[in-house]
Amino acid sequence: MKLMDGIDLDALNQTVSMVTEKPELAQFNFKTSNHWINGTHSQASVQTFYGAGREDTTRTMPLRFDEDEPPILLGNNQGANPVEYVLVGLSGCLTTSLVAQAAARGIRLKSVESNIEGDLDIRGFLGVAENVRNGFQNIRVNFKIDADAPEEVINELVQLAQQRSPVFDVITHGAPVSVAFQKV
Repeated sequence: MKLMDGIDLDALNQTVSMVTEKPELAQFNFKTSNHWINGTHSQASVQTFYGAGREDTTRTMPLRFDEDEPPILLGNNQGANPVEYVLVGLSGCLTTSLVAQAAARGIRLKSVESNIEGDLDIRGFLGVAENVRNGFQNIRVNFKIDADAPEEVINELVQLAQQRSPVFDVITHGAPVSVAFQKV
C-alpha cells in the first residue's frame, strides 16, 4: 500500500480504473433521516448508502447530527443550525477533493485549513421580504495551505478541488429536489 498524506494511492487508482471500466459502479445513493425533537431541535442520522453496485453497511451504528438554532432564532443551541451544516459539508468536501488531488499528483501536504463564511438575510426565511433569497447570498472560502509545492501548483489544487467537489457543485449549480409527504 502506497500512502500519500493518508490517501491510499493504490486504492485510489483501483477505484478510478473500476469506474472507468464499469461506469454503472459509479452510481451512488446517499441518504439521511431526520426526526423533530422539540422547538427548532431535530436530529439527523446517516448509516448506510448504496455505491459500487451494493448497499454499504459497514457503519454498525448510525452517525447522529443534532440540529438547532441559536436563541435569537428561537432555538437552544443544541446543535449546529442547518445552514452551518451546509458550510461544514462544503468545507469537508473541498478539503477532501484538494487532498485527493494533491495525493494523486504526488504533492506532499503539511497542513490544510479552511475558514468559510456565508451571508444570509433571514427576511427571506421569515417571509417578510419576497425579494430576499431564503438561502445564502454569498459564501467565502479561505484556505491556508502548507505544501511542498510552489504557489501556482497550490492554486491549481484549489481550482481542482472546486471542479471535483460534489458539494461545491450542488451549492453553485443546484440540484433538482422533490418533496413528498405522508400523513400518519
